[in-house]
Amino acid sequence: MARECDLFVIGGGSGGVRAARLAAQKGANVVLAEKAALGGTCVNVGCVPKKLFFYAASFAAEEDAARSYGWREAALGELDWQTLRENKNREIARLNGVYEKLLADAGVQIIKAEAKLSGANSVKAGGEEYKAARVLLACGGAPARAKISGAELAALSDDMFFLPQLPRRAVVVGGGYIAAEFAGILSGLGVQTAICYRADLPLRGFDEDLRKHLAEHLPRAGVQVCAGAAPEKIEKDGGGFRVSLAGGAQLPADLVLMATGRKPETGALGLENAGIQTRANGTIPVDDDFATEAKTVYAVGDILQTPALTPVATAEAEVFAARVFGGEKTAKMDYENIATAVFSNPPLATVGLTEEKAKEGGRKIKVFRSEFSPLRASFSKKGERALMKMITDEQSGKVLGVHIAGKDCAEMIQGFALALRLGAKKSDFDSTVGVHPTSAEELVTMR
Repeated sequence: MARECDLFVIGGGSGGVRAARLAAQKGANVVLAEKAALGGTCVNVGCVPKKLFFYAASFAAEEDAARSYGWREAALGELDWQTLRENKNREIARLNGVYEKLLADAGVQIIKAEAKLSGANSVKAGGEEYKAARVLLACGGAPARAKISGAELAALSDDMFFLPQLPRRAVVVGGGYIAAEFAGILSGLGVQTAICYRADLPLRGFDEDLRKHLAEHLPRAGVQVCAGAAPEKIEKDGGGFRVSLAGGAQLPADLVLMATGRKPETGALGLENAGIQTRANGTIPVDDDFATEAKTVYAVGDILQTPALTPVATAEAEVFAARVFGGEKTAKMDYENIATAVFSNPPLATVGLTEEKAKEGGRKIKVFRSEFSPLRASFSKKGERALMKMITDEQSGKVLGVHIAGKDCAEMIQGFALALRLGAKKSDFDSTVGVHPTSAEELVTMR
């Protein structure tokens, strides 16, 4: 006999856990199934471990900076990869436990098994059948491989957190934010690193000035950049690999990382059993309630065609729970002015429209831009530069976009995201007294 529940959540990532917990707190009988560790991509093989590795890679640069400030004994010595990896594992395990406790405290039943739709109101999981008034799909995404010869020889981003040892040489294939981040991390950890991508600049879709800034500074961070050179083949070469690029160049490597995008994990969900069709790219269309065409089945997170960001998934989950279990039909997801950061070397942060997008439709804009050497780099000879850029509507003065490159930019962007959400104008920025001496003050002193 099938078990019954009000909500069955498939996927224990950020969106699934938030939705399950909030629905349970509103009185729903909730079951959540997750085949892997709780926390999803972000906690286990994404944002959190990536940021920890970013911190680890940053310490080598701090060593150089310390010497310029007079610290004679600033040598870190050799990186102990095993220590970094094991400490990371302990922290992730702690967070897995936090997620499990949050669900348990809310009264959510957790099933550690793969789940699949068997109908619009039924799910099979752990060898049992569940009848659910509603089902929420929150399965996230997975790394995708480029269709080139030898692609199966490359590691994916998930693999990078469990390498038995650091390679001596690495080639990163791809020009997106994951590729840029891992290129900086590997180089910072002492790996001889190259990044290759088919476009002229990395980070397609980001503001052009940020893209140029990153491309110019990656070599200063020790990364060999092969732009406009699409990888065509990966081959074994002795104990390592060889990556052949368009144009004939070849790059030797002990590790090839393929970071060429991600795909939604919708293929094994049994969507056909509920009459749900996906778009050509595998994403699922939903309405304002996050309901699919099977009105009892809902979806949030990276399986939608919305920004693939953890805070977006959790915000979608909150709106879903408010509308469907709280009766708050005025709750609605707002995808404008969502800030994001790229933990590359140098790091980038952005919110709002790029200059290119702001110009669409013939809108007249004013662009304010400042590039400078930050105070902390005063003694350095490495040429560290920060970039600040603001895009405004020429007629109203409303700020349309803010883009930053440089240390701590990810910490700065949250406040500016709030300013944009509240409709701040350039005059509001101008009348704000800056915090001195900081890089952030540049954005309220631009003239």
